[in-house]
Amino acid sequence: MAQKTSEIIDLVKNKREQLGLTQKDLAERAGVGLRFVRDLEQGKESVQLNKVNQVLKLFGYKAGPIKITDRDEL
Repeated sequence: MAQKTSEIIDLVKNKREQLGLTQKDLAERAGVGLRFVRDLEQGKESVQLNKVNQVLKLFGYKAGPIKITDRDEL
């Protein structure tokens, strides 16, 4: 993922909790599986970007390419 994984994880968890949603609720609303939501929130590196964007879309966000600078970690 182009954005730091921890930023996406924190965003999803925080927004989900602010809305009082369980992981199952979020999965159903985003049209993804419960296992995917669990994998995403645990930082599993093999999650699919299109599914990440399905989840982020519920909160008004999307993941995309961000230019790497000398200060960024690879």
